[in-house]
Amino acid sequence: MSIDMHCHLDLYPEPFKVADECKKRGTYVLSVTTTPKAWDGTCRLTEGNQRIRTALGLHPQIAHQRFNELELFDALLPTAKYVGEIGLDGGNGFKDHWEVQLKVLRHIVGSVNKAGGRIMTIHSRHSTSAVLEEVTGVVGVPILHWFTGTSSQLKKAIDQGCWFSVGPAMLRTKKGREAVSLIPRHRILTETDGPFTKYSGEILMPWDSAIATKLIAEIWKVPQDVAIQIVKDNLRRLAETS
Repeated sequence: MSIDMHCHLDLYPEPFKVADECKKRGTYVLSVTTTPKAWDGTCRLTEGNQRIRTALGLHPQIAHQRFNELELFDALLPTAKYVGEIGLDGGNGFKDHWEVQLKVLRHIVGSVNKAGGRIMTIHSRHSTSAVLEEVTGVVGVPILHWFTGTSSQLKKAIDQGCWFSVGPAMLRTKKGREAVSLIPRHRILTETDGPFTKYSGEILMPWDSAIATKLIAEIWKVPQDVAIQIVKDNLRRLAETS
């Protein structure tokens, strides 16, 4: 059994085939969207599979192009138990649109609070401090996907109650492994961020989140079945909050 708490299922070349394979393998998937207009089409990938859920998002890297979809985001939010991918990106080429990103994230956080809270999967590339500031006190559960911040930012995120989803690409780095060694075990989930990530030269599929569980077990120095059970228990507890 594998758990992929952050992948772009709709952006695989043949998404329905990938969804079918997830069903055959019993893979749990949180399928994130990059724009509210992708919501309806992405939701169709969940048909007949209770283990695939869709998150409603507006990705920070395209916030300047899609901010006019915030009204649609608000209209769809009542039907969405999960929100993502949202956040901020301070990387080259994206920092130029920082003010629009902030406007979009603040609107989304405000809408989530008014709606009573959601489980959120959050992008924080080159923007960890700002993201943590914006989600301080947010109603719901913020999950920092592919955390790349500093050790002090990690401590702050932990103190704020954030969860973390980690994937094979993150765990092949020394910094990523060190982060996992410090994150409370009861707040870790696995992900792939597929199809945008590779491992050993191959594009990661949702079921490849099992690679992350294997690497987590090595970091924790526990048998792999113990790590699998911890991550599974974490997902169950998270689902109970929604």
